[in-house]
Amino acid sequence: MGLFLLSLNAVAQDKNFYIFLCFGQSNMEGNATIEPQDTINIDSRFQVMEAVDCPGLNRTKGNWYTAVPPLCRCKTGLTPADYFGRELVANLPEKVRVGVINVAIGGCKIELFDKDRYESYITTVPGWMKNFINEYDGNPYARLVGMAKLAQKDGVIKGILLHQGESNTNDTLWTKKVKVVYDNLMSDLDLKPGKVPLLAGETVNADQGGICASMNRIIATLPQTIKNAHVISSAGCTDKSDNLHFDAAGYRELGKRYATQMLSLLGYKPNATN
Repeated sequence: MGLFLLSLNAVAQDKNFYIFLCFGQSNMEGNATIEPQDTINIDSRFQVMEAVDCPGLNRTKGNWYTAVPPLCRCKTGLTPADYFGRELVANLPEKVRVGVINVAIGGCKIELFDKDRYESYITTVPGWMKNFINEYDGNPYARLVGMAKLAQKDGVIKGILLHQGESNTNDTLWTKKVKVVYDNLMSDLDLKPGKVPLLAGETVNADQGGICASMNRIIATLPQTIKNAHVISSAGCTDKSDNLHFDAAGYRELGKRYATQMLSLLGYKPNATN
């Protein structure tokens, strides 16, 4: 019976279903208004696993849906993950599907995703942030891992997308803190670091007046701490008037840049734009 179940599981997992974990703070959560162009012509090969129950969207936690935004929680905005996935399916063979899981909390420090430190960190955050954290049963990291384990029954985790750092601006220990989270993900999901790159996006660039742009100097050093980390430039990606969040056009461009890097790591050269 055990062998029969094992064989069933092997058949169920699709090696051509590429899954990407996305986490971070508000720029990964999605802060820009979703525009009409963002909701049309979405290839069904690009899917999102809903990480919370969204009755208003007819989505249930733990299930896959065509990746029509919002891709984080029920009322979040456009994210880098949207055009990351679109660009991937436009450039990968038709037999390949792409799935994203996005767990992000606006305003959070990286400490929220440290499974040994998150509880003490949560005691320091404002009530509005606790409300969002509670949508993940008080533990966003555990929710990300839980959804990822479900996803591993369907496909293969190929990479991790991070956009975080604004709340840790000028924190020289940030790269080490990110490595703790990355290493935990590798261990908890039985992944091999050499096969699962971490793509980390820059905060709003100095060329846009980004108020956290100084953090990009620290983000740039992440590959020194995590061998398989790659930094995604935000240069020229337009932002909102707060100089903290990208606008919709900025998210589209940044998402495509994440995709360009990932396609290169997968051995493909981008030749189409969606």
